[in-house]
This record gives sequence, structure tokens and C-alpha cells, in this order.
Amino acid sequence: MSKPVPRILPTTVVGSYPQPDWLVDRKLLSKVVPRTRMAEIWRIPEPFLEEAQDDATVLAIRDMERLGLDIITDGEMRRESYSNRFATALDGLDLANPGHVKARSGAMTPVPRVVGKIRRSRPVELRDMEFLRRNTDRAAKITLPGPFTMGQQAKNDHYKDAEEMAMDFAAAVNEEALDLQKAGADVIQLDEPWLRNDPESAKRYAIKAINRALQGITVPTVVHLCFGYGLVVPGETKPKDYAFLAELADSTATQISIESAQPKLDLGVLRDLAGKTVMLGVIDLADLGIESAETVAGRIRAGLKFTTPDRLVPAPDCGMKYLPREVATGKLKALVDGAAIVRREVS
Repeated sequence: MSKPVPRILPTTVVGSYPQPDWLVDRKLLSKVVPRTRMAEIWRIPEPFLEEAQDDATVLAIRDMERLGLDIITDGEMRRESYSNRFATALDGLDLANPGHVKARSGAMTPVPRVVGKIRRSRPVELRDMEFLRRNTDRAAKITLPGPFTMGQQAKNDHYKDAEEMAMDFAAAVNEEALDLQKAGADVIQLDEPWLRNDPESAKRYAIKAINRALQGITVPTVVHLCFGYGLVVPGETKPKDYAFLAELADSTATQISIESAQPKLDLGVLRDLAGKTVMLGVIDLADLGIESAETVAGRIRAGLKFTTPDRLVPAPDCGMKYLPREVATGKLKALVDGAAIVRREVS
């Protein structure tokens, strides 16, 4: 039985939490967000890797519980990146001969090559969710890469067009999400940061693919958008608004997660999502300084000018994977304390 979350302003993380230095080569990690597999990132030999990842997951869970987060994740300790653990486990890919696509940074990046029909032949994150559920009584969220983003991060050598490929990615995500729901997920999140990479294609078929991926899911669902990890994508290269956002009002997702603190987003955009709960980024992950609780409270209050307390979930801008652990814990403490300040003001 999960611990009930506050009715207003529940705190959460986007997904990832810093992996320990004994688990991953953080210097190597800092240079790339891998789309293909990157086994060299792990410090632990393969026979002992799963046990080590389990131990790191327990540490992440206990940190989030101790800091007072209302909705926690497994910290994505088993992932080389937010997307490649799931994406590369699907059938229809030639991983030995990757393709290349232009990343949002402009660099050419190795990606899975699609050479056959995309299928999910086995569970990928089911054990992850079962482990998380066994190890906490808090509300638990698990994340999956979204179908549009996975299509953008693949080289299509099989399908007639990108839309057809995205819909098969969506079917695979849906099969996984249904299993994760049965395993006790209280919230299921799709990470779709590449919606802004190709907004014209997104306008044609992203909502259709997202809705297919969430078909039959009855727990709260989130679509996460961002402009890139704060310590990977420099702030000066980030736009000040989303090229694809209002369209998500037509998705079946119950929550939309947006980056706000670092890019200083004009929160008037929340009016376009009036029917959704907004998971609002109020922690700047490009700044290694730790915000005060009052700074966080101010960012939450800014969001409340455009939505109601029962429709706002305070969170970091993005995943915390690239932060030093001590910085991440300080920022999450500020998040929890800042939300508590505003909760007292509005309740």
C-alpha cells in the first residue's frame, strides 16, 4: 500500500538521481547522453552489476524518502541514459551497426538502426518497478522514453515513414506501461524531450503516438518535456519557449512536465494547459549552487499565478543524473521545504 500524497503541491523528481562514483565512470558519463549501449560506463564487472545497481537503487530511494519527497522513483540507477535501456531492448534493431542522427546540440550521434518491425518481446523495466515497489511505501513513479523521442533517436531503414515507426514504438511502450501499472506503479511518465527537436513532425503525429502509448493506463500519467540536461546543454543555447507545448492539451496524459527554472520560461504558457496538472520545474540544474527554500517557494508562487494549487506538482527542471550527489540532496531539500512554505500559505 502506497503512502498517500498531499492533495496540493506534492513534490517529486523528474526521474534520474546521481549514480554513485563506484557504480559509473562519471567523467565518461559527463561527455555523452548515449542512445546506443555504452557498457564501458559501468565500473562493476557484469557478473556483479545487477547487484550493485540494486544497492545503488536502495540508496537513491532512501535519500528521496529521507529528504521528504512525496512521489519517488528508482533514480534510474540501472540506466546509461534515460532512453537507451528500453529503446535498445526492442526487436527490429541492428545495434552492431548503428546509424547516426543530428543531436539537439548539432553533433552527429550514434543511434539504433531500425531494420525490422519494432516489437517488445520481453519486459524491460518490470523488475525495476517490482524492486522499487518492494523497497518503499511512498507513491512510486517510473519513467519510459516516449515513442516520438525514440523515433527521433533512431535511423529508419525499414519503415515507410517516421510516423509508422513511431506508432510501433508506441505499441511497445504501451505493452511495457501496462505491465508496470500491474506491478504497482502509482505514476507512469513518458520522457519526450525531442518533441521540440522537430515540432512540425510532432504536430503531425506525436499526440497520436503518445495516446497510443498510454492506452489503457488508469494511473496518473506524465509527459516530460525539457531543453536538455542543465550541465550538458548550456543555458545560452536554450530557447525561452517551447515550440511544441499547447498541443499536449489534446493528449490523454494527466500531467505535463516542463522545464522552467533555468530557461526562465514565461509561465503564461500554463494557460494553454488549463485542463492538465503541470509538473513545474522549479530547481535549476545548470547552477551547482543550492537554492534557498524561499527561492523555490517564489518559483512555485509564480506558477500559481496561472494554475491552481491542486494542479501543480513542484519538481526539478529535468533529471538530476549529472549533478554531484551532495548538490542533488541540497536542491531536493530546498524543493521539499519550498513546497511546504507555499502549501501552508494556500491551504
